[in-house]
Amino acid sequence: MGFFRNNTKRILQEFRAKSEFYSNDLGKEINEAYDDLKSDYEEYSNVVPQFLEFISVLKLRLNETDAQALEDFSLGLKKLNRCAKNGVEAMRELSYNQRKLTTETLRHYEEFE
Repeated sequence: MGFFRNNTKRILQEFRAKSEFYSNDLGKEINEAYDDLKSDYEEYSNVVPQFLEFISVLKLRLNETDAQALEDFSLGLKKLNRCAKNGVEAMRELSYNQRKLTTETLRHYEEFE
């Protein structure tokens, strides 16, 4: 009942200000995490292809059992690299969705005012 009194506009403005603050703060944290993850991935993303090249040379010197074990290990590294790349992409998408949601939420507050 108190929601429909004369101070409704003030309450909405307070909710909007808090919502905007928390959304911006969360967006900042997401962007920082994304930037850190992306820069770390980019810094080390060339290691996997170099290691796979090294493995291809090394496999020629090993017996068949060891070569197969090394090949299995390299497949695991490829999957790990793909997971890391997907993690960077997921953080980018999370950042985009959070910005979009913040904008939409602020637009809804404007509609109420």
